[in-house]
Amino acid sequence: MIQKSTYKICSNCVMDSSDKTLTFDESGLCDYCRNFEENIKPNWHPNERGISEIMPLIDQIKREGAGRDHDCLIGISGGLDSSYVTYVAKEKFGLRPLMFHCDAGWNSDLGVSNIQKIIDRLSLNLVTEVIKWQEMKDLQRAFFLAQVPFVDTPQDLGLFSAIYNFAAKNGFKYVITGGNNATECIREPVEWTYFSTDMRHVRDIHSRFGTLKLDTFPNCDILKYKLYYRFFKGIRVIKLLDSVPFIKKAAIRELNEKFDWQPYQQKHYESRFTRFYESYWTPKKFGYDKRRAYFSSEILSGQLTREDALDRLSRSELDESTMEQEFEYVATKLDWTVEEFRAIFNGENKSYSDYKNNMFLITVGSRIANLLGIDRRIFR
Repeated sequence: MIQKSTYKICSNCVMDSSDKTLTFDESGLCDYCRNFEENIKPNWHPNERGISEIMPLIDQIKREGAGRDHDCLIGISGGLDSSYVTYVAKEKFGLRPLMFHCDAGWNSDLGVSNIQKIIDRLSLNLVTEVIKWQEMKDLQRAFFLAQVPFVDTPQDLGLFSAIYNFAAKNGFKYVITGGNNATECIREPVEWTYFSTDMRHVRDIHSRFGTLKLDTFPNCDILKYKLYYRFFKGIRVIKLLDSVPFIKKAAIRELNEKFDWQPYQQKHYESRFTRFYESYWTPKKFGYDKRRAYFSSEILSGQLTREDALDRLSRSELDESTMEQEFEYVATKLDWTVEEFRAIFNGENKSYSDYKNNMFLITVGSRIANLLGIDRRIFR
């Protein structure tokens, strides 16, 4: 019989009861680990079989793209996943991607440098969309004032929406992403990371705490993305890294040797805001350490030992001095004093459920995706 407890950590990965939805069996194994063994691993083939199975689709992309300058679209952030999938698509599969980058105002210098290295050395074309800073700032301030855990919603929404709106507008049928099971087979609970594309949720928070009209801010509601773009615009999202061997350390080494690409301390740290939010705001204010999901995914895919993960979790990726400097940097950039930002940090924590949302419809859609095998990760 599966039971919940006050505090417990999985005996196999490092997910623990900071995820309030987590359950364990008698041996201490969490449901993420059981789901990986039962549903993800048997259907995931990052090897010759996976390459063989995806080749008909690769050939189709090339046929349909004949006569066009580019046959697919890839979003690049400068992070490992998007950088490596770009290399694989171009050099290993012979695709001709147009690269797309959305600048939300928080690019790190290293992220910009890594993007440029990939673009230049692979001789790719890049389109960059810059989100109007005053609108981005207003929406980010609103999410901080709303006291919800996922304050990265504005940036996440902007980056996601910009590329799919661009694909629809410019007739791209194939969008290749860096999403993958090797480092993302555990989906964080919605209490940690709510759906940034739930526009009912976004609009409610912004109507309460925002001050500007978001006239140009890119948005793409989850229903528009899942239904209209997929079935009416014919856009297909391809997770190419699930069909090839993707070992994080080997990928970093390969990118470094070929492009002088430089690694980050942690996943998603190509964005200075995300680095602050994940290393400081969420763990210190809400008690959620998103690294648990990242490290657990790597444990399940055989890339990290549980002991090494626990050691990493015992300390922050950034030292206290750096985190305080980042606290001041983010406060100033969002036009708050450090004291004002500290008062928000010390405010009463809220949840996505304290605001209007489309969680019911999203849940139905996610359950259907699970049943159809479109997404085999646990959703809750």
